[in-house]
Amino acid sequence: MTPRVSFIVPVRNDAVRLAKCLDSIRANTCAPGDIEIVVVDNGSIDGSTEVARSFGARVQAVHNGRVSALRNQGARQAAGDVLAFVDADHEIASGWVAAALETLDLDGAGAAGALCRAPADGTWVQRAYGHLRGRARGRHDVEWLGSGNMAVWRRTFDAVGGFDTSLETCEDVDLCYRIRSTGLRVVSDDRLDNVHHGDPRTLRELFKSELWRGRDNLRVSFRGPMSWQGLPSAVIPVVDAVMVGIAPAGLLAAWAGWRPGLAIAATASGVILGAAALKVIRAVVRNRSFRPVDMLQTFVVACVYDLGRALALVTRVPHRGARPSAAPATS
Repeated sequence: MTPRVSFIVPVRNDAVRLAKCLDSIRANTCAPGDIEIVVVDNGSIDGSTEVARSFGARVQAVHNGRVSALRNQGARQAAGDVLAFVDADHEIASGWVAAALETLDLDGAGAAGALCRAPADGTWVQRAYGHLRGRARGRHDVEWLGSGNMAVWRRTFDAVGGFDTSLETCEDVDLCYRIRSTGLRVVSDDRLDNVHHGDPRTLRELFKSELWRGRDNLRVSFRGPMSWQGLPSAVIPVVDAVMVGIAPAGLLAAWAGWRPGLAIAATASGVILGAAALKVIRAVVRNRSFRPVDMLQTFVVACVYDLGRALALVTRVPHRGARPSAAPATS
């Protein structure tokens, strides 16, 4: 028998994009009863719950909860053999469910998903951010998948205890690490195509987003065995944070008359810019895009990204959240 798939969709004041998300999920329906949708609402006041019900979704209310708690709540209410975690600002391809089930049927597979794509009509910041993130290509094992575009066997999710609700961010990385620690595979398949309409649209949004997203990065990175592939994401923010402190200190020392201060500030700045440049080189090679304008835009976005991730280690900011829709969306 074909496994039943339960979609878990957390939302807060995002009615318009939620309608697009649920519409894309409904386009995957293979037969009546094959798919159920559980929308977990985090105190929305913009009509998100009405949108969810108009698509036949079950609605669960959680007030002031972390996204990890919302997803766990949805999973507890779901009846499916497969839990599909898709966020409200995502839109999945019409063949997503079929591809997810086929990938999960691979020997030893515990979770399946793919990197999401930037919206086709997005801003230059969203396009450059997409270049840095990369594109899913083919099918292969990975260390982790984003929880906005991931399917997990219910038995696997329950066995590892679901998402860690003590984490505000990086809960998807932690979940995948625990799945892999049981000997199961985490598999990326580019057929699980997903557009993320919530990618930051401006440099300001990007900076604020990474200030929030990076807060639990180190905590999760050092929970399990560190791989060479995952090492840069843990080390670069720490190095950048130190350099961000050294650079202005060097300038102040130079202003006070200490000549080496200027060289120290320049070196610290060079380290920060060099780390961003390495990301751009990797993106250029991976995306096979060598247009100067793409490289420049990606470099600027990489610098802002790295700065946000570095400062996330020493500060705490709330999630930028979704703006309430002007009016409730309808199906």
